[in-house]
Amino acid sequence: MTAARQVELEVELRPGGSLPPVLAARAWRLLERGETSGRPTVLGIVGAPGVGKSTLAAQVVAALDPTSGASEAQVAPGGSGATVALLPMDGFHLANSRLEQLGLRDRKGAPETFDAAGYAALLRRAVEPGRDVVHAPEYRREIEEAIAGAIAIGPQVRLLVTEGNYLLLDDGPWSQVAGLLTESWFVTTDDEVRLERLVGRHVRFGKAPDAARAWATGPDERNARVIAGTAHRADVVVRLVDGAHGGRLTR
Repeated sequence: MTAARQVELEVELRPGGSLPPVLAARAWRLLERGETSGRPTVLGIVGAPGVGKSTLAAQVVAALDPTSGASEAQVAPGGSGATVALLPMDGFHLANSRLEQLGLRDRKGAPETFDAAGYAALLRRAVEPGRDVVHAPEYRREIEEAIAGAIAIGPQVRLLVTEGNYLLLDDGPWSQVAGLLTESWFVTTDDEVRLERLVGRHVRFGKAPDAARAWATGPDERNARVIAGTAHRADVVVRLVDGAHGGRLTR
């Protein structure tokens, strides 16, 4: 998928805040399209590690479906009874034992360390008309492993929000994913902000500060460069900035 006319937006995104209106309007249109057609639409939110994809995706779900919770902090992947569901790509990490077998443990997070074909296949199942509940894996950072069947995507879902690093990558089985997205948002922010956020996350989940920075500036940064090369394929580029009140169109 190549965006025919890419839209660029600047928005302010605050953890615990509400979805910027300019993005809420786009998300509502996707939900209405799914409700009208009876077939789920898929919003793909893409970006480098630490950029804010998960926060933005959860705010989309919280804004569109009141059953999901009052804020993104209360949004869980999937959503029993909800018309909007969240499916993070991270659940398709290969197990650490498998990465050890493949000699890829020190590259965890790179494109080849995910079950990309399985992710694409599940996205296809999730939008099939008349389907039953679809179960998907969920990544748990506290154990650095995915848990099978932890996410339930009910048949009433009309907008599936999926977020991850490689949704627009045109390589191997990843190339199947972009064509399954109704709309894609590529998220960016200042690299310094993203890096500090990423280091902090690694520390929170058990890495020593020096090891956290080494991983963020090593494997994570190599992956970020790969991801940046896919931005031209997105329908919308969302730049997260301070002071953009509600969002504005930049191009």
